[in-house]
Amino acid sequence: MKFFVDTAEIDAIAELNELGMVDGVTTNPSLILKSGRNILEVTKEICDLVEGPVSAEVVSLKADEMITEGRKLAEIAPNVTVKVPLTWDGLKACKVLSGEGKMVNVTLCFSANQALIAAKAGATFISPFIGRLDDVNLDGMELIADIREIYDNYGFETQILAASIRTVNHVSDAAKIGADVMTAPPAVIRKLAEHPLTDKGLAAFVADWEKTGQTIL
Repeated sequence: MKFFVDTAEIDAIAELNELGMVDGVTTNPSLILKSGRNILEVTKEICDLVEGPVSAEVVSLKADEMITEGRKLAEIAPNVTVKVPLTWDGLKACKVLSGEGKMVNVTLCFSANQALIAAKAGATFISPFIGRLDDVNLDGMELIADIREIYDNYGFETQILAASIRTVNHVSDAAKIGADVMTAPPAVIRKLAEHPLTDKGLAAFVADWEKTGQTIL
């Protein structure tokens, strides 16, 4: 499974990238707002930092305007992935932009039918939102499984990018189902290394080592 980092914070991306935990980055208007940076400047900085796809989202609602914005974003760097919403206009933009050889991430997916038509429109990535489905008492993992089955049935090359990931269980569950990519905030990725038994075991080892009175260095 590829790991994308869902943030526009350069320092957090750099830290994880040094550990080999960054296969790509996803941003959205809310994350750009949180960063306090200009979208073109921060996207360029992220693209220079990581080798993988960097999703930058259009903000218009009409297809023609999305296409214009998408082309502008794609000029930033070769690894920019233009992010469009899963609306009819978004699908029109996806078809045009993907036809021009640009990577396209179709976001805000909440049904298997939406994922199907996004693949038909040439999406590079489809972003089903797990956490937001869980919020309304639906099972986000069922959607991941349904999309995986449909894509495998027909050989679609669109990659499933599990999004709106909020817990470490979301990560492992999506991996077991076969999501190609997951995107999560830096805090969730860091938590993947945590376990109370690891902490307990390490504390015991440290206490016993101190009793030996030895040093390695």
